Formats: sequence, C-alpha cells, structure tokens
Amino acid sequence: MKRCIQAALCFAVAACGASDDLRPPLCPQPRTAPAQCGATLDFTPINQYRGALVDAQLREDAVVLIDGNCTGTLIAAAAGPVVLTAGHCVGQGDQALVAFNVEADADGDPLFTSGTVFERADAPDYALIRLDHLPTSTPTPLTTQSSPRLAIIQHPRGGPKVIAEGAFFAECGGPFAYTDLDTLVGSSGAGVLNAQGLLYGVHVDGDCDLDGGGSNDGWTAASIVAASAYLQPGDLMSR
Repeated sequence: MKRCIQAALCFAVAACGASDDLRPPLCPQPRTAPAQCGATLDFTPINQYRGALVDAQLREDAVVLIDGNCTGTLIAAAAGPVVLTAGHCVGQGDQALVAFNVEADADGDPLFTSGTVFERADAPDYALIRLDHLPTSTPTPLTTQSSPRLAIIQHPRGGPKVIAEGAFFAECGGPFAYTDLDTLVGSSGAGVLNAQGLLYGVHVDGDCDLDGGGSNDGWTAASIVAASAYLQPGDLMSR
C-alpha cells in the first residue's frame, strides 16, 4: 500500500518542478488498481530486448529473484558487492534465497544462493543482502543522475526476467515518480536504471491506473546511500 512518508511531499508534483499538466501528485492516495500503466502490459523478455538502454544485457546479469516474490540487483560498493532490494520485501536478519538468470531462453546458467539481510529500513524503503556466494555477474553501479527515459529489469509475479521502459516524472528529496512504466507484484525492489544503465533508484510502489493515469514510485540511490551505514558517498557515480 502506498504510504506518504513525508507530509511535506504530499502536494502536486508541479511544486517539485514538473509541468502543471494532469499528471498525478508525487504522493497520491492509496489505490487498488494494479501497477499497470495503460491498457497493456509492455514487458519485453530480457533476452529479446533491442531497445536503447545502454548495456542492458550486461545489467540484466545482476538482477535477481528474491524468495520467489521480489526483485533485487547486485550493486557495486566499495565495501563489496551486495544485493539491493526494497525493505518491505524482507526482514532484518532474514536468510533470503537469491536466484540469478531466471529467464526465458536463459543465456547463462541459473545460480541459486542464500544471503543475509544485514541492513534494512522503511524510509527510505531499502534492504541490503550479503550473499553466501558471489556470482561472476558484473555489479551495477549507483548513480545520482536520472534521465528522461528510465527502465526497470524485473521479475513481475516472480516470473522470468523482463524489462519495461517509461518516463521520469519528478523527484522530491528521495522519493521519485515515473509514468508509463509497467510493474506488478514481484517487481518490488527492482533497480530503476537511467539511460546509461546505472541504478538511479529502487522501485517500491505501483500506483498506475489501467487508463494510463497515476505513476509508479521509488526511492533514489542517493537517499539510500545517505541512510546506509554500509554504502558510502563514493559508491555514487554522477553520470
């Protein structure tokens, strides 16, 4: 359920610098509609993707299915690679099952390992998982920079890995919103990538409507780094 975490953010998103069109506020009221933006689900199986996202096939190797019901990303950090996901997906101290290469027409060998949730929070909504065994996958760097187009590589409904693209809408001190970017249950915790293929934030909530209104929402990597004892400012790139 959507939580408006900071009361000061519960105003029209135009106050954050976005246009004064008919788009939603950044902190909308809770909805019961799915997080599907429009009449169709615009998911592409990752190994069929031919879009503009830089290094999509490299970045997808770092995306994982967590406990069969959330998505995460193996991220680069000076203290060592860890899996980043949404805090509401796991509990502190949990032993999570993490699966790599859960894909249709997989182009790599499946890898299943366990990991310990050693850091989590509700605001920002994030968790870090230390893996028992690291894969050969290249970790995804974090960034402070958004881009007009964003992409999410995800495991909707715990299924094979897919990618969806949409438009950046607004960011207000940590929470940020994006439109026309489909997600479903199971997509929580997925990394939101900028056009350079770097992780700008973590997807945590879906508030799109079937008529195309509303937005889906996440927390920026910068806000997560600021809250984390493990991640450091030097882990953030500026491109």
